[in-house]
Amino acid sequence: MNEMTDLETAIELLKQNKVIAIPTETVYGLAANALNDHAVTEIFAIKNRPYFDPLIVHISDIKQVEKYANSFPKKAEKLANAFWPGPLTLILPKNKIISDLVTSGLAYVGLRVPNHPLTLQLLSKLDFPLAAPSANPFGYVSPTSAQHVKDQLGKRVSFILDGGSCEVGLESTIVMFEDDEPVVLRLGGLSIESIETCIGKVKINISSHSKPNSPGQLDKHYATRTPLKYKDELDFTQLNTTRIGAIVFEKTLSFISRENQEVLSPNSSVKEAARNLFAAMRRLDALNLDLIVTEKFPEFGLGSAINDRLNRARG
Repeated sequence: MNEMTDLETAIELLKQNKVIAIPTETVYGLAANALNDHAVTEIFAIKNRPYFDPLIVHISDIKQVEKYANSFPKKAEKLANAFWPGPLTLILPKNKIISDLVTSGLAYVGLRVPNHPLTLQLLSKLDFPLAAPSANPFGYVSPTSAQHVKDQLGKRVSFILDGGSCEVGLESTIVMFEDDEPVVLRLGGLSIESIETCIGKVKINISSHSKPNSPGQLDKHYATRTPLKYKDELDFTQLNTTRIGAIVFEKTLSFISRENQEVLSPNSSVKEAARNLFAAMRRLDALNLDLIVTEKFPEFGLGSAINDRLNRARG
């Protein structure tokens, strides 16, 4: 397995309908030609992802929407102009060029322009879009570095395009349109406040589903192997605290050893906390503890998306 910034190798492998790992500003993606069913099937196989969970399609710019979607509501176009490239996925009625395999049989496709210079260069040099869910085994914590991909998928991925650590660290926010009105299906790297500043009030429908109509809606997802609980749910006098880890916002918990704790933002920034969340979950999971406890984060900005990921991780 290679791990480098060689765009030409990445392009050649993708043209051969191989699956590679790519960086984005949100998380690393497991990418392949979205218009080739064999390549898309390999994504599902490598991740062990169920076929009922649809994939997001990555495009190089807003002009490509008309190639892959049958309509582009005005508010969707306004969001795209404001936040693409960026951590926003728009669910739009799909063009028949997009296979039902990509969309899990749904009549809609999720489109996104990722905000990472290497991947934008890559997309601009391809004549097809890339289907790219997170580059990790299905249900586990998403990867925010090339090393995370290497640790989890190893030789199953022939190439990792290394673009450094992800700047946002949470998956994209997903917005669908019902009668041209926006509905948020997944909280993510673009805050609700930013969206509403652009297009006005939005409906939020992030409830869990056994058969989702967008990625990130399953009951248990983004999960560590170590059980994860909110600290307010527990009586610590009944627990062996030497076997417990903690994910905290700005300061450590006095009753848990410091080496078993991850402080996501000493500066009280939910943006910084979001960027550090998945790496912190992975580091604590590697310690083979009995339990990871976490706080609830402030419900504003990306704090809402952090709480969504933690809720799904604890199942």
